[in-house]
Amino acid sequence: MTHARRSIFYILLWLGTAAWGWGDDRLSGGETTVFVTSNKAFARPLANISRLTRRQHTVGNSFFNQNWVASPASTTSRDGLGHLFNARSCSACHVRDGRAEPPMEGEMALGLVMRISLPGRLDTGGPVPDPAYGLQVSERALPGFKPEGHVQVRYQEVSGSYADGERFSLRRPAYEIVELGAGPLSPETKFSPRVAPAVHGLGLLAAVEEKSLRELEDPDDRDGDGISGRINKVWDYEAKKLVAGRFGWKANQPSLRQQTAGAFVGDLGITSPLFPDENHTDLYAKRHQFVKHVDDEQPELTAKILQRVTAYLETIAPPARRNVDDLVVRQGQKLFAGMKCASCHTPELKTGDFHQLAELRNQTIRPYTDLLLHDMGEALADGREDFEATGREWRTPPLWGIGLQERVNGHTTLLHDGRARDLSEAILWHGGEAEKSKELFRNASGKERLALLSFLQSL
Repeated sequence: MTHARRSIFYILLWLGTAAWGWGDDRLSGGETTVFVTSNKAFARPLANISRLTRRQHTVGNSFFNQNWVASPASTTSRDGLGHLFNARSCSACHVRDGRAEPPMEGEMALGLVMRISLPGRLDTGGPVPDPAYGLQVSERALPGFKPEGHVQVRYQEVSGSYADGERFSLRRPAYEIVELGAGPLSPETKFSPRVAPAVHGLGLLAAVEEKSLRELEDPDDRDGDGISGRINKVWDYEAKKLVAGRFGWKANQPSLRQQTAGAFVGDLGITSPLFPDENHTDLYAKRHQFVKHVDDEQPELTAKILQRVTAYLETIAPPARRNVDDLVVRQGQKLFAGMKCASCHTPELKTGDFHQLAELRNQTIRPYTDLLLHDMGEALADGREDFEATGREWRTPPLWGIGLQERVNGHTTLLHDGRARDLSEAILWHGGEAEKSKELFRNASGKERLALLSFLQSL
């Protein structure tokens, strides 16, 4: 299908849905929404994408899926894989632009990274790196070099029951880092496992104006509803100041460009103009006699390639909702609001008119997130500060596309470390500000729980 025909197709489809009266609810990303339900549902460009933007999207996609190699190599635009890394490509963790699955017991992690830090904050407000291992454990290394360590997980089943007597079981993970390459970690080291999330719709989230997030903030819970969402203040390495964070499990990145550059250096060991230093510490390099190449003084990822990959992430569309006219789904939507789930998973946001991409401007979107930090209780706490985020706080993750995750990625695991095996378990792990909502779900009837889950599956 040509670009022109595809554009006409989506316009007619959008008009058709509006004519039937359920257009708004289906359009997760406004005019950018794609009506795809296959295993490529998270990997489509914006429905309203221009021809010029599509070219940038396509080029960025090639770098996102490229297996990077060590330098020097004949493919100079695709080399630079670090001495230490966790994956060889972006898509190794974000398979089909979707969500990674956590490791099972005895498996090596791929798609889950272990963030580490010591107590306190740097001058930038960020976490304090371990002197030997930095801020993230690298589980892979180039031939001849030693990985920093390996993450192992064990799961313990925790039983419980709904108010109607139906039993459930949750799995509680316990992590250990073994085969450490530079001696033991400090007893004060904090650990935070993070699963790679899906990446569709990120450009739309970037296009939401900061003033909209501030309107949603209520850090002191002045309205007394028990919800106290707040913006994380994080360091912008280009602006060299603290700004609002919105990306990452703890909203610790202010922009897609910085998020992308951070992933390149942290996960692939590839430097960039934004992060020109290698991801290993001087202590680790000295201990294992890392040898610098002649061209190591220049960033391995050029500014142009960084821009292309960022442009790709900006232009991946969210999929449309499904079954919006189903009576059970509609009942579940009412329960979602009645159980106060929407107090954090904000159904609707609007993008501003400032974004450089016209396709993202002035869109009414339905991501089901407020992009704010919330106290999720002790059961989900990692005890690790990340800028202003405490060890109990997490950013509200978007829910759009969650009903297609199994089709795209072949699993249904959820939450920051993938401990929840399905939507019910994810809800039952909620605590803190979401404790009352969790209890309303636990005390609901079987039919009500099914209705709520049916609504979530429609997103």
